[in-house]
Parts: sequence; C-alpha cells; structure tokens
Amino acid sequence: MNNLLALSAEKLRRAIHYALNIQHSEGYWVAPLDSNSTMEAEYLLLMHYLGLDDPHKRQQLVNHILAQQQDEGSWTLYYQGPGDLSTTVECYFALLISGMSKTDPRLERAKMFILQSGGLLNVRMFTRIWLALFGQWSWKNIPIIPPELILLPTWLPINIYAFASWARATILPLSLVMMKRPVKEIPADCHLDDLILKGRNKESSFLLGISKIVNLYHHFPWKPGRQKAVNKTIDWIISHQEADGSWGGIQPPWVYSLIALYTLGYSVTHPVLQKGLQGFDTFSIYSEGTLQIQACISPVWDTGLMINSLHAAGLEPSHPQLRLAYSWLLQKQIFVGGDWQITQPKLEPGGFAFEFENNHYPDVDDTAEVLIALWHAKQNSSGNSFDVPIDKATQWILGMQCKQGGWAAFDKDNNSSFLAKFPFFDFGEVLDPPSVDVTAHVLEALGLIGYTTQHPVIKKALKYIYQEQEQDGSWFGRWGVNYLYGTAGVLCALPKVGEDMMKPRIQKAAQFLLQHQQADGSWGESCASYVDLEQRGQGPSTPSQTAWALLGLMAAGYYQHPAVEAGVKYLCDTMNTLGTWDEPHYTGCGFPGYGDGRRKVGAIKNADSLTSAGFMINYHLYRHCWPLMAVGCYHQYWTEQLQSNTKNTRERTREASAQDCVNA
Repeated sequence: MNNLLALSAEKLRRAIHYALNIQHSEGYWVAPLDSNSTMEAEYLLLMHYLGLDDPHKRQQLVNHILAQQQDEGSWTLYYQGPGDLSTTVECYFALLISGMSKTDPRLERAKMFILQSGGLLNVRMFTRIWLALFGQWSWKNIPIIPPELILLPTWLPINIYAFASWARATILPLSLVMMKRPVKEIPADCHLDDLILKGRNKESSFLLGISKIVNLYHHFPWKPGRQKAVNKTIDWIISHQEADGSWGGIQPPWVYSLIALYTLGYSVTHPVLQKGLQGFDTFSIYSEGTLQIQACISPVWDTGLMINSLHAAGLEPSHPQLRLAYSWLLQKQIFVGGDWQITQPKLEPGGFAFEFENNHYPDVDDTAEVLIALWHAKQNSSGNSFDVPIDKATQWILGMQCKQGGWAAFDKDNNSSFLAKFPFFDFGEVLDPPSVDVTAHVLEALGLIGYTTQHPVIKKALKYIYQEQEQDGSWFGRWGVNYLYGTAGVLCALPKVGEDMMKPRIQKAAQFLLQHQQADGSWGESCASYVDLEQRGQGPSTPSQTAWALLGLMAAGYYQHPAVEAGVKYLCDTMNTLGTWDEPHYTGCGFPGYGDGRRKVGAIKNADSLTSAGFMINYHLYRHCWPLMAVGCYHQYWTEQLQSNTKNTRERTREASAQDCVNA
C-alpha cells in the first residue's frame, strides 16, 4: 500500500500539472467532443443546399469523413461499434455531392454495405429528410409535421412543450420544411436509385394512417390558422437563436433552422443566417488536413468537472487558477427565462447550461456539477460572493424536481410516453424524463449544502432512485455509459445526504461493481449495453469507467478492498507520458435511442433500429477528470489514515512514557 500511495502521489502531481496547463486564459476548460460522421456529412449537405461552397473546407470535411470509414465500407456511431446504415448512407451521399465518384473503391465498399443492410428502405427518418431535400426520397412518403403544432395549447397531450427541449427545437423548423417540401436539383451521377432494393413506401399501417390524415390536411385548399402558425414558428426560431449563432447549442435544430429559414426565402446574407453559419466556427476542429464538426461543446460541464477533480486531488481552492475558474463559472449563470418557464412560470432562473451560450436551455446536471464546485469555492472564501449564486442555483434545482422524485435534464415532468409511440420520431429521444444519474448529481450537490435524508425533497428523490434499481443492484446510466455510470453516480451521492451505506440494496450495488472488474484491475462497458442488456457492465477497459467504479466503491466504504487497490494501480500504470490517459472508446451518451429516454427492462426489440437512433459521445476530458478524481480520493483517504495512525502511535508512546515515569 505504501508503494501505491507514493506512486499515486507522483501521478497526481503530473495529472494536476497537465490539467492546469490546458486551462484557457479566461479560466475555463473545454476539450473536443466526438460523436459520429453525420455531423460532417450533414454540414456538407447543408452547404450544398444553401448554395455555398468553400473548396478548401469541403476537402477537409471529406478527408475527415473518409478517415472514419471502416474497412468493410461503413461508418459507425461510436468507436469500434457496428456499421450503421443511416450514417453510412448520409456519408456516402455527402461524398458524392462533394465530387467523389461512385467508382471510387471507398464508395464502392460503402455501397456494398448499404445494399447488404437493406438499402435506402431501412434508413431513419432524419436520413430520409436529407434525401428528400435533394429529390432522393419522396416527400409524399415522409409524414408531415404541420406548422399548426405551435398553436396547440400546453394542456393538450400533443403540443410543442410536451416534447424534450432538443426535439422541440428540431421539430419546429422541420414543420416549415415539410410544409414547403423543397427539392434541390443535383447531378444525375449523384442520384441514389441504385441503392433501392424494395421500393420506398413500406411503412407501418399506423404511420401510414397518421400520415394520410395529415397529408389530406396538407393538400386541403383552406387551412385556417396556417399563416399564423408559420409566422409564429418563424418568430420562435429567430427568437431562440443563441448569441453564438446556434439553436439550443446542438447541431440538429441548428441545421434545420437554417434550412427552414432559407426555404422560406431568407437569404444566406440575412443576419440570422450569417450568424448561424459563422457560429459553426466555434464548433469546428481543424487537424492535419481534416475538419471535424462537433455536435455540441461542453465548456461549463468540463470546467465544473475539472474543478471538482482538482479539489479531490488536493489542489487548494485558493489556487489562482481555480479562483479564475470560479469567476468564469459565475459569469455563466443564467438569470433570464427559458423554455422551462412555460411549465414553471413562477420559478426564478438561476441554472447553468452546458455550452458557452444556451440561455434558453439551462440544465439540471450542469447546475448540480457547478453547484458542487461553487460550494468548494465558498469554503475557502472569507466573503459572501458565492452565497447568492449558490442560493439561486439551489432554488432553481429544487423547483425542477419531477413528480416522480427525480430530476430530468432540461424540463420538469416531460414524460408523456404517448409522443414516443409515433414512428416518425426515430431519431433519439423525444422526451426528457427524470434519470437516476442526474438525480444522483443533484443529491450530491444538495448533500454538501446540508440537505439530508430527513428532508422531504431528499426522501422523495431516494424513493425514486430505489424504484429504479435493477435486480442485480445496478442503475441505468442515461447520460453516461451505462450501468457503471449510473451505479457509481448513486453510490457517490448517497453518503452526501447521510444515507446508511450498509443497507443491503446499497451493498448489492457495490457488489455489482466488484463482479464486473476485469482481470487487469480496470472496468469497462460498451455502448452496446444500451441495446443488449447482456453486455451490462462489460466492455473494453477505459480510464473514465474505471474511475467511476472506484469512486462508487470508495463511497460505499471499500477503500481498503483489494479491488480498489487494483483499480488505482491500473490507472497509475496506464497514465501516458503527457500526464493524462488515452481513451478512444465512447463513455458518454446523448441518446440511448429508446425514444422515451427511459431504462429498458427485459429483452430489447428492434435492437438495430435502436442502435441507429442512439447518439454516443466521447468527451475528451472524461479520460482526465474522472481518473484524477478517483486517484485523488484514494490518495487523500490513505494519507489521512497514515496521519491518524501516526498521531495515535505518538499519543500511545507519550502515555506509555508518562506511565513509566509514574512507575519509576
């Protein structure tokens, strides 16, 4: 143990040095965020639709897409994942439009994969929409979302605010695009007729029935309220553009909003479109002749995590670079209203968002993580500069607790499963129900502030958490992969609110982690566990997932367990020469692909379609923050133990000496 303590001290020194070196001068941290190649493909398609072309940028995007192609011709949704049909079709089509020939061996391999996977018939709805924009899928075979949706009152089961924030911001611009049904002409050699195997109009009877009704209305000459709905939707879109030019800080509503406005006659030189197009620069990563488009960026999340990791590693809260980070975070607190106020009009703002700019959509998870960071800052502050921000954030979080007892990401009680049953919404999650991992982070934050199991808010949250526990003791991870993330998050939160960690159900969760440790001391879980529950807790080793498991076990009291020692040694041994860790595998989750965002119990049907609807993320800072935090917690515990043992030994020695004097 002494050898590992010394080794961990050296690794912590190097990891802290690395972290401080990558901090930006303004005080924040942000690292790349990988998703999948539809980001670059859709950007190329967007530029072509808008009639814009930068040959140099186009080639860099093409280079990036080709660099991600798998040997058999496909593109995947995550590192070492299975080939995905919809992603491959979008990449293939974008490369064709960008000037590549169908006879290019790389495109021939892609075509073979597409045909072997069923051809265009089996692609997701988003892909069909992109194809329809260029005449490669019939708009008649895509169900319409009428613009009148925006006019429906919030008390109806279907209204725009019944959808998750990200779905809402995507559906509204699409309703305008579907109303106009535009087609951009492309060269004949870019057509995709050779990818059709069984025709294009083969949907479920339910979808065809819904589509038929809406299509009848679409062709009806008299549409009361149509122009009002169009105007209101346009106003909504323009008013929801963020300061950085994005919509919602994420790619889907961003590109569809630009397409919608352009389709309705807005010029690419219009200030709104110019702002939107220029905003992509902030989301772009240029590297070795390639250009990557990030689906979103995570400076607030990254900064909060890094601060909390450095605290765990022993860096004093008064360190100048941490003070700079606190100041930056305080500037990002949101004191204006957003979409969340539609259902919570009396709740005062005070949350934090994920990105640099996203005033309409602060989220509970980021707010909880920042709250933890600010609490640490307050402990070393002689003034009261943190009191108001902490109180505002706390009150906002408390007001966002769902009826079930948990917390969702962006909205309260956004869980109408009725909406998720519509086959049109096959592009991820259309709902934002409470999740265990967000709830756990909230409990961790509230526990630091002083909330305990005796408080009604905590009691309600704990009831929700225990209802969500799996039979094997684990918890589902909505925003991180997967059961390792959910389980560790809960275990870390429970002691903060004073829960008895010896309860059988808590120890069962710890046993789940112990049972899934790998022979080299690590942990790992594949993104495939979202569609194959047999892979729960299993997968390639990763530093971040190893750290999660360690943090969970230590929170459950397993500091002295051999598994913890083995896990810490694994992290120490795998640190690279830069003082950080390598992690190509994806451990973040944007969308599991279920539609309703809830955990699944039992066998999962239509696993292939769920995989295509999923959206996985590789947060580049996870590989550093979480191991830093885990090794830091381990080192702090054993350092305190040794100091305590030394103190006790000295006291016993003094007592013995005094007794010797008395006896003498």
